[in-house]
Amino acid sequence: MKKILKNNSRRSFIKNSGTALAGFYIVPRHVLGRGYTAPSDRLNLAAIGAGGKGHSDITNAYHNGINQVVAISDVDTKMAKRSVEKFSDAKYYKDFRIMLTEMKKDIDAVTISTPDHVHGIAAKMAIDLGMHVYVQKPLTHNIYEARQLTLAARKNKVVTQMGNQGASNPGQVQMMEWYDKGLIGTVKEVHVWTNRPVWPQGIPVPSSEPLPEHMSAQDWELYIGPAEYVDYHPLYHSFKWRGWWNFGTGALGDMGCHLMDPPYRVLGLGYPTEVECSVGQVFKRDWNPEYIPESCPPTSQVKIKFPKSEKNDSELDMYWYDGGMKPFHPALIPADHPLGEKDGSNGAMLMGTKGIMSCATYGREPKLYTNDGEVLSMAEGYSGGNPLHADPEHGHQVLWTEACKAGFQSDEHKALTSSFDYAGPLTETVLMGNLAIRSHNLRRQNEASGRTEYFGRKKLYWDGESMKITNLEEANQFVSRDYRKGWRLI
Repeated sequence: MKKILKNNSRRSFIKNSGTALAGFYIVPRHVLGRGYTAPSDRLNLAAIGAGGKGHSDITNAYHNGINQVVAISDVDTKMAKRSVEKFSDAKYYKDFRIMLTEMKKDIDAVTISTPDHVHGIAAKMAIDLGMHVYVQKPLTHNIYEARQLTLAARKNKVVTQMGNQGASNPGQVQMMEWYDKGLIGTVKEVHVWTNRPVWPQGIPVPSSEPLPEHMSAQDWELYIGPAEYVDYHPLYHSFKWRGWWNFGTGALGDMGCHLMDPPYRVLGLGYPTEVECSVGQVFKRDWNPEYIPESCPPTSQVKIKFPKSEKNDSELDMYWYDGGMKPFHPALIPADHPLGEKDGSNGAMLMGTKGIMSCATYGREPKLYTNDGEVLSMAEGYSGGNPLHADPEHGHQVLWTEACKAGFQSDEHKALTSSFDYAGPLTETVLMGNLAIRSHNLRRQNEASGRTEYFGRKKLYWDGESMKITNLEEANQFVSRDYRKGWRLI
């Protein structure tokens, strides 16, 4: 069995490598300062959320034993079983707050792979304790949380990475190379689409059901965390939580940080200025669409406007489609060429004045179609070296752990593809779409006519620096959320 070494005795470094008499000095992380890690062969890792994606995140960060896992937190023992068995020396907790508090001197870095509603709370607590954090996409459940994590990471000098692993895919390097050479010209439109949701969504709120045998009422309270309390139902846990605003962020939250990432990165985009949407309706009665504000819609389209950037000398509109909707085939792309994925299910297209650039999920299979008929793929003209990283997910987690060891603002840190300085604004953009979708359901009764008015169905103007919709105050309730007692983002 591997022994977990305490933080005050497990690391050493050569104080003066230029002197033959130099000895080894013990330097705990908390002595070096918040956010700094003493030179070491191994990083002490903890997992918050250890089932499903949580298992692969902590396993990839563990890096075949190069690092060690000292603690695991998950409210669901069944979901966490694989991770608990794999990392049998790690201490197991159900409440991550207790884990972070009790082991704050022994944990260097944390992977956070919970449902969306817990990301912000868990990450902020870990960051404030000086721990490096890797957080699954979307970075947070709401825009306010994303901004706070971005600021907190800088303040506490910690190394961060969001789990949009496609950011480390060399396909995105190829796309940037093509664009920077001017091969598609100026971009005025971007189209992004997904086949999500692939879980029940746009459905009525379910009645309660008994908790599964392996979960107690206290476990369920921990699962609810900062969200509004609801009784247990399998539609809320484990996988299907994505379709409920209380816990998830819908199709946009699931795939937006993957699919919007290539155009956002290639074009150097920042905060958007406008957003509007259209949302699919379900009718069970004539003339009366279902009204289910608790559930994300079955399908939606969103248009997000961006100002000029340093890389793209034009305003542009980004169009998002979900629920099986997608853009029509451009004339420049041959009819027998798929858009995005081979089955057309997910993808992105950048529409330029000189051509079109497209890719599949995670920036895979980039292609370029020029106005003069030339077609390029990644195998042709890529100068970025080996297109495949030897580690899973292009080394997205491993590169983060190496940056944690190197320290804040190290070359390794600066080379990360989705640290919060980038991932925060990207997430805010994704969640901007959800703000419009939720505003779409805002309604009130017209006292004079007795009719229901949906007053949020309009173009919304956004002040990114102030995190505020400027032409519909009621929409600003979706910038943040109400937190349950004991779970507020501090």
